[in-house]
Amino acid sequence: MRSRLVASGLAVAVTALLVGATPALAQPQAPATATGAAVQQAMDRILANGAVGVQVRTTWDGRTTTATAGSSVLGTPWAVPDDGRFRIGSVTKTFVATVLLQLVEDERVELDAPVARYLPGLLPDGDTITVRMLLQHTSGLYNYTDSLPLDDGEFLGIRFRPYTPNELVDLATSKPLNFAPGTDWAYSNTNYIVLGMLIEKVTGRSWDTEVAARITTPLGMLATSAPHGSVFIPGPHARGYHPVAGVPVDTTELDPSWGGAAGEMISTTSDLDLFLTALADGRLLRPAQLAELTSARSITDGHGYGLGAQSRNTPCGVTAWGHSGGIPGYTTLAFTTLDGSRRMEASVTNGLGPDSEDAVYGIVDAAICG
Repeated sequence: MRSRLVASGLAVAVTALLVGATPALAQPQAPATATGAAVQQAMDRILANGAVGVQVRTTWDGRTTTATAGSSVLGTPWAVPDDGRFRIGSVTKTFVATVLLQLVEDERVELDAPVARYLPGLLPDGDTITVRMLLQHTSGLYNYTDSLPLDDGEFLGIRFRPYTPNELVDLATSKPLNFAPGTDWAYSNTNYIVLGMLIEKVTGRSWDTEVAARITTPLGMLATSAPHGSVFIPGPHARGYHPVAGVPVDTTELDPSWGGAAGEMISTTSDLDLFLTALADGRLLRPAQLAELTSARSITDGHGYGLGAQSRNTPCGVTAWGHSGGIPGYTTLAFTTLDGSRRMEASVTNGLGPDSEDAVYGIVDAAICG
């Protein structure tokens, strides 16, 4: 095992809730630092699509700028903090994938080994589903979030309900596979719930403890955490909202355990930038493992999926790597070029959304292309 920087040795998903808030969205522009016109236009488009606020951090050849727009609290002129905390949703997956690939490097996990080797009896098809298939969403496992009430007012019924990983896997395995393992691609949060359980089985510590020990603590990502059952976002943050019968309801506080290793972490744009930088410069993964992370399977025009990371072919011809994430109230974007010279991180606080995918990814294109 090489010496590594180690201490102790939701897809744009559902939109997210101020009870009694008026349906009119006040969207005053907050003062922003100097930023490109294209990024500003992308933020304006996000607000026009129903978001309450947005913060963006961009880095181009060593120059970093931040910008905010909209409000941190619906109906107020209060500015969005330019480094406030937010729920990152499925960007969590890239952290989990990085830990898995470190375990591969340490020869504690084999990418093409069946899941049953590590978690016997957990999956009915565990003998044919491999670790690689989980990482790249080619396992065929049913996406358990499709069985959770995450739309409109139904979400309020489970907003504070805790879930265990076993409950979520049981939801998934009660349904048939979407396809034979390895024969197709379909995004499934179930894959990463299983990977979180696999990390715990192999290391004896929870997935989030391993993320902290291997990534966030050594990199000084002091504002990044897993909630550990808390419904609160610690530190400064903008409020996030979820539409219920056409009215935005504040759902900033919620139990994200249903996201687990697939999407429950909290971070900031500056912390996510530390993570992307360390990925790109080789501090977290050796070249062989980084090559696996970025071994993309084409899923749509302009998009691919590697082992826990998405690729995006931007309009200027530059390919960016990272992940998007969504959880009620928040949409997150974190992308970098593989040489690390162009990076972007953004949090959108949702309102009446959902935001269109084109509008959300427009921030990526504007930031990477300049």
